[in-house]
Amino acid sequence: MLGCEGEAVVRRWMTLVTGLLECLCFAGAVFGWASLVFVLKTEGYFSYLCVNTTGVNGTQFLDCSAQDEQFSLVFTIASFMNNFLLLPNGFLFDRFALSFLLFPALSCISVGGIMFLVTNMQIGNLFGSARSTIITLYNGAFDSSSALFLIIKLLFEAGISLRASFLFLAACGIIHLVRTFLLLPRTHIPYPLPEGYTYGINCGQTKTFSPEQTAAIASVQSEDVTEETPFSKESAEKVATFWECFLSKFFLWHLVWLSVMQLRHYLFIGTLNPMLQRLTQGEPSLVSTYTNAFAVTQLCGVLCAPWNGLIMDRHKGKPRKEADLRASVLSLTLTALQCVLFSICASTPFLPLQYLTFILQVLNRSFLYGGNAAFISIAFPPCHFGKLYGMLMALSAVVALLQYPCFTLVKGVLGGDPLYVNIALTLLSLLAFIHPVCVYLHCCGLAAQRGKPKDTLPSPSS
Repeated sequence: MLGCEGEAVVRRWMTLVTGLLECLCFAGAVFGWASLVFVLKTEGYFSYLCVNTTGVNGTQFLDCSAQDEQFSLVFTIASFMNNFLLLPNGFLFDRFALSFLLFPALSCISVGGIMFLVTNMQIGNLFGSARSTIITLYNGAFDSSSALFLIIKLLFEAGISLRASFLFLAACGIIHLVRTFLLLPRTHIPYPLPEGYTYGINCGQTKTFSPEQTAAIASVQSEDVTEETPFSKESAEKVATFWECFLSKFFLWHLVWLSVMQLRHYLFIGTLNPMLQRLTQGEPSLVSTYTNAFAVTQLCGVLCAPWNGLIMDRHKGKPRKEADLRASVLSLTLTALQCVLFSICASTPFLPLQYLTFILQVLNRSFLYGGNAAFISIAFPPCHFGKLYGMLMALSAVVALLQYPCFTLVKGVLGGDPLYVNIALTLLSLLAFIHPVCVYLHCCGLAAQRGKPKDTLPSPSS
């Protein structure tokens, strides 16, 4: 029989593993959009928008650019929403086989998925010095779950209908409910973890803390914690307010860092199918092969993301307060560099090169979202994590809406050639390098001021 301490360890790892499975199987399914589009086109969604057109040399061909535009709009709205519930989707998606139901259905998948991620990221608080690694691991699982639509595509090709697949996904919603009520704590998991903190059933009795109790205990314990954020004051002073954090240069440049790279990824995912159609001259078997290759690489997200977490956690436990920030400089820089390389490959109209593009894309997306959440947890007070993370994702989603005008520009003025838009996005991605430079300069300022009174240390908001 396990003792109380053994039960706590088992419960902690069960919470971690079940959360990973939840994120891996469901959370980021919307980003497997390219695989689903292949199936939806086969099923005839928005096919009424395809028209017979006469080419320059007098040949007749089927112009489906308006169909592609509608699919792009569906993904744009879904990636913008990125919050809600998964359960009703199996009944909405293909219930009546109506094309317009794609808008609410995919949006619900997107919304429910991001809520799985946000809820599970707090589990990193249970693992102390490995906190950033756990957070990035969950983000990697989120990325890998985009392969879910590949499975649906393969099942469809094997004769399983779309309706059956999505009704099964809807039924899986009961698993999330059971895990929520039986395994997760009633309130958020505090950080730093209070002494004696438990949750769920512990040795036959419930022993949990209310939000007020966890906040009070954490505030007392924080005096003895060596890990501090740039916004932490002395223990006798108050922590920086949400608005001080929100208006700081750290947050604003981090928003730019996330937004420009997220826009690049969203436009790539949303336009992958028409891009492959163009590079393969519409050969269905080739399009299917490259779509499958893209989806398979997405499975590697859960393997790539922890590398970033290890980079972020490599200075954990060191007494200097800028240690974690200094570690984040390398992570932020590598992520920006990966995005530029990925964007260059995606901009090159050479079909075999797209295999490398897929690898760079999944690596960069894993670093991007894992590093995003980990940086917020490092650079700002834990009490503001939820608000700042939500605000960051909301504002970056507004920027991501630019993907649809970009798609329209390519289909209209540029005649289907995305070269100039890709070059512009590659140059825009260079803005992401400003953020790690700002963090590095701040760390240099902290190092220069070490030994002086703490109230003279530079503030990120200055």
